[in-house]
Amino acid sequence: MSETIGFIGLGNMGRPMCLRLVAAGYEVMAFDLVGDALKEVAIAGATPTTSAAEVAAAADVLLTSLPRPDHVEAVMEGAGALAALRPGSCWVDLTTNRRELVQRLADSAPTDVTVADSPLTGAVDGARNGRLTLFVGGDSATVARVTPILEHLGRVIACGPLGTGNVVKLVTNQLWFIAAAAIGEGFAVGLDNGVELSVLWDAITDSVADSFVARHDAPSIFAGHYDPSFTLDLCIKDLGLIGELSSMLGTDLPMTDAATATFARAADRYGADAGELHVARRIEEDANLSFRMEGDWTPPWEQ
Repeated sequence: MSETIGFIGLGNMGRPMCLRLVAAGYEVMAFDLVGDALKEVAIAGATPTTSAAEVAAAADVLLTSLPRPDHVEAVMEGAGALAALRPGSCWVDLTTNRRELVQRLADSAPTDVTVADSPLTGAVDGARNGRLTLFVGGDSATVARVTPILEHLGRVIACGPLGTGNVVKLVTNQLWFIAAAAIGEGFAVGLDNGVELSVLWDAITDSVADSFVARHDAPSIFAGHYDPSFTLDLCIKDLGLIGELSSMLGTDLPMTDAATATFARAADRYGADAGELHVARRIEEDANLSFRMEGDWTPPWEQ
């Protein structure tokens, strides 16, 4: 592979993505503040570095995968990664981010540095197995340049100009969170009226009620760990970004508002670091029901 990849952010999603790019044959320079994560990718063949700016200076294509917009700002501006990018290089932000921040940072990039936003979906198992969906925003030349790299991670959808990748990603999360906030309500109504949970789940996944939440997320409820790989804090962060996008819409979004309130109630009870599906646990506990179900519920991040 001719282009050197820089990768900053080796968390739950970033680490498996970085490992896939190493396995694909790219020269990968990597950085993370967590030493164990950096050591893992180094063992696989990535070159560890000592700073974000060092990665950026060495990269033809820099990828950042960070939890929050303020982390991106701290890395790209505070830690000097943006200024360190060489002319002719490209920065692709994989973070679910604020559109305006990506656009502002792109405007501040050194001369002849191009920028794309490419937030993604598919959970940790999708990152491990190359089955993500990546929403790319940027000019056509930049998108064409980075697509062959990103295709090692999953399916690439070109969304339009810079920033539209984050708009599309946040819409998908908007609908995901609404479904996640609702599934516990359906389980509770069925169980309280004498239907076995296994019957409910079978019916839901083979009917108009089917969804990614029903198929991928519900087993985390059945197992009782509520998927700690994606926290309530991240849900609330993304719902806040969705609120910013919809603030000038001229109409109310009652389902989105209800989901936002539901996740906030769960975070108040269980803490912001609890797994996203604690929105279902709250209903389960308040209704004095059990959503446990026997089965081989291998956590998604181990699949």
